[in-house]
Amino acid sequence: MTTPPNNQLAVVNEVRGAIAKMAPEFKAALPAHVTAERFMRVTMTAVQNNPDLLSADRRSLYNAAMRAAQAGLLPDGREGAIVTFSGKAQFMPMVAGVMKQVRNSGEISTWSVQAVYENDVFEYELGDTERIMHKPAMRGAGALIGAYSIVLMKDGERSREFMNVDQIEAIRKRSRSGNAGPWKTDYDEMAKKTVVRRHSKRLPMSTDLDGILREDDEMYMPPADAPQQAAAEPPQKPARASRLSKVTEQQEQAPQQQYPDDDGVIDMQANAEPAGDASDDSPI
Repeated sequence: MTTPPNNQLAVVNEVRGAIAKMAPEFKAALPAHVTAERFMRVTMTAVQNNPDLLSADRRSLYNAAMRAAQAGLLPDGREGAIVTFSGKAQFMPMVAGVMKQVRNSGEISTWSVQAVYENDVFEYELGDTERIMHKPAMRGAGALIGAYSIVLMKDGERSREFMNVDQIEAIRKRSRSGNAGPWKTDYDEMAKKTVVRRHSKRLPMSTDLDGILREDDEMYMPPADAPQQAAAEPPQKPARASRLSKVTEQQEQAPQQQYPDDDGVIDMQANAEPAGDASDDSPI
């Protein structure tokens, strides 16, 4: 349910005020190259562009904004997005954000992620000598048929990952937000993010990304009322300690600071540990 137009301005102002009060916490969590003012401006743009967020549970909305700050990613629809399901908001890293965090490992030279369409010239081979050849159609590309990721490591090793549209669709159907949010408005970007998520689990990555991916996995869990057989999830690698997981643990153990919202307070630790510095020069 969206907020009625006559109440929308009041709700926007209320959310803006609460976000402004969180400025010190955003500043503590964000990497040095992202100012709290810029982060809050992007967050409010995201809220205003998605009326569903104005109707979402306030506590979850503010917590989602803090998770974005702790990850060092902007909720701009490119690095990350704040989405809703079951009336609650949650931060979802997008393809550029996942790639940004993987590059923090310092071991990647170049990374290309592309969508493949039915009228492209595309060849994909496995075996002793893997290869991907892709010539995009100049006009009338047609429907999406897959997505791939190619990483060149600094030691010269090349790593590839390809998923066809059936594999991507299987992931989308398991997602709790599979029929809404970016899956509905930016399907091709979510297809690329899906192959990036799978590929990144085979790549050296920052501990921050490990925490982000484990949290993002929750978005790919089926709804609580889905049939049990639909809930199967591919085996995941064992969880490792990460800076984000430590922040979460500290939040659970530390005394809580309160911020006002429409129905009481939200809980947030005042001095969350900053996420690692990251570069903004993502190719997507």
